[in-house]
Formats: sequence, C-alpha cells, structure tokens
Amino acid sequence: MFCPLTLHYNWVVIKMSRPPLSFCSFAVFLVLIGGVFRTSAAGLAFINGQSYLLLAQWASANGFEGITRNQGREFILTREDSRLVFDVDSAQMEINGIHVRLSFPVACQKNLPYISELDINTLIEPLINPVAAPSHRVTTICLDPGHGGKDSGNRVGSGFFGHSEKTYTLQLALVLRRQLEKLGFNVILTRNKDVYVPLPARPAFANERGADLFVSLHFNASQADPGGVSGPETYCITPVGAKSSNDHGEFIEFGGVADTGVTPANRNEQKSLLLAYEMEKALVQNLHAEDRSVRRARFAVLRDARMPAILIEGGYMTNPAEGRKIFDAAYRQQMAEAITKGILNYLKFAAPAGVVRAGHYPHHASGLDNPPQTAGSPGEQTFAGKNTP
Repeated sequence: MFCPLTLHYNWVVIKMSRPPLSFCSFAVFLVLIGGVFRTSAAGLAFINGQSYLLLAQWASANGFEGITRNQGREFILTREDSRLVFDVDSAQMEINGIHVRLSFPVACQKNLPYISELDINTLIEPLINPVAAPSHRVTTICLDPGHGGKDSGNRVGSGFFGHSEKTYTLQLALVLRRQLEKLGFNVILTRNKDVYVPLPARPAFANERGADLFVSLHFNASQADPGGVSGPETYCITPVGAKSSNDHGEFIEFGGVADTGVTPANRNEQKSLLLAYEMEKALVQNLHAEDRSVRRARFAVLRDARMPAILIEGGYMTNPAEGRKIFDAAYRQQMAEAITKGILNYLKFAAPAGVVRAGHYPHHASGLDNPPQTAGSPGEQTFAGKNTP
C-alpha cells in the first residue's frame, strides 16, 4: 500500500511522497503532528483488531526525527542513540541496524503510518530504552545443545558422510562452555553426550539448577531454498496477545502452543528480548553473516524457563557455503566467541555494574554426564518429559 505522509494543520497540507534530501521536512511534520496529537486520542486507531498509535506521534514524543523513502513506504526515525527503520505492511523493522520481527505489521490508515501499541510496549521501547535490573546477577548459564540420541535434528547428506544437527550443536556447546568457564561462569549442559533429552526436561533442568540464563543451540535448514537462505536467527518468548514469528515451526519441531496467553517465560520477557537482540547483533557482526532477525516463539524450551531464555539458530546447514562453515571446528570456535560476546553485551544492560569481570563468578562447571534414567528408547538416557527438539 502506498502511504504518503499527509497532515492538515491550519489548512496547510504537508506531503512526503518522495524521498527528501534531508531530515528537515519530516522533522517539521513530527513537530506539527506532535503538537496536534500528543494529548489527543486522534492518534489512536483500532486496526485488524489491534490498538495502533500514529507513528509520527510516538516519534515526536520520544525525540525522533525522520525521513521517508521508497515513495512513502519506508520510514526512518533517528535520534542521538537510535535509528529505526519501518516499512508499510511489513512486520520486520530495524533497530540500530539489526532486524527484529514485529508482532503486527506497520499499518497505513488515511495515508498515515501506524505502529501497534503492543509492539511499542513489548519490543521497541524495551530495546531503545533498556532498564537495568539490579537484582539480576548472572552466575550460572545453562546451555542446551539441541536434539540428541534418536533425534538427529536437521540432516544434510546421507550415510557416513552425512551431517546431523545434533552433532554440531553439542560440539558448539562444549566449545562455548570452555569459553564461559574461563570468564568464571558456572556452566551446566542439558546434555554433554549423544543422548535423547525430552523437550520439557530441558528448561526444567535449568529451573531446578537455578540457572540465570538459558541458551538453546540449534542449526537451521531449508529444503525449499537451500542455496538462497543463510544466516542466524535468535528467538525469545512471544508477548502475551501476539502470535509467534514462527508458529508453524513450533508445532513441527519444537512443541509450540497455539494460544496467545501468558507463559512462565513472560515474567522475564524483556530480559529475554534484550538477550536475543544482543545475541543476534553479536552473531551477525562477528560472523559477517546475513541477519535473519530477532524472532518470537513459544517453543517448549523457552516457554517454561524461569530465567531469561533464548534459542539460537546458528545458520543454515543446507546452504552450501554456510554449511561448510558450520561443519568446520574453527568456525564453531568463532561462533562460540560471538555468543560469549552477546552474553557479555547483554550483561552490560541487565546486570549490576562490575559483574562481567573474569573470575567474578563461582567456578564449578557441571553437566549431565549421567542424567537420571526415565521412560524412553532402550539404552538412551533422559530425565523427564515427552520429546526433544
């Protein structure tokens, strides 16, 4: 939909249907529209069952200036510490150069762009105005190598020369554990060998052991476009009242749920979002990879976690170039370094000052070398639940 910015103010019509040469014109628009709507309900709209706010009103109230591009379909808002990019009819936006998925697409009504209030409250403002949590002290990190045992996860090739996702998630977790231990973190693993661990048991283990962060490790695949899709994706819990970014995949692979209600993980929703954002940024920047965005999901390994929790899809095994990297130990070392950097960057916002020093944490790494036996396939070790990612 074509959505030029149009404003009637004292019988003056301001239109921005062409890319301006500077921020000036749109800045005038923001000032005017901010004056008109800041204390007025006229900036609110109910679109497709959701409450939306006039984008220019929100921008003006939060100190942004901006321009339009692509004949009024793209909106770029800037202030000293933030740059936001929106596209009409799209649920993807950029925050400081990193892609994030909106819960609802940017809408256009009466030739004006609107953004959902839910996205303002649960995505945009928590990321551009992160609030430190003085009580959030991180000492124990739970790593969750996806799949294992009878569940190989994604597979590329066949026979002796085939590659199984479960192999590389575990190898990545072991390398990452060593890096985090060097910084003094206590690191626990949901599995440290090729065993089957049911989905619900993974966050349950993290909960029982008092983990402060939960990081599930996976690699992606695309049968529809194996050569054209690459790059990491990072998932965190879906806000209450919204559908997940990947709700189809939740049912196929990760045991997701269809409802839009509250989960235990929503208690730490903003922390998980900030962790996911810093993780996606670190992966994209340090691996020089395509940015597949921060996304939302109610995966079983996320929704029952009682601490900030994310799921990383580290890249596409089916992409010939990226797949070769994933299968290479040196690249996994580089990926582990990026994940470590993502965690440390998160802690700058979410933990008290000074807690990121090496050696500051108790140093007693642990894992599940011999997890308790429960019902499962003969000879496999599990410790509760139904099935595995």
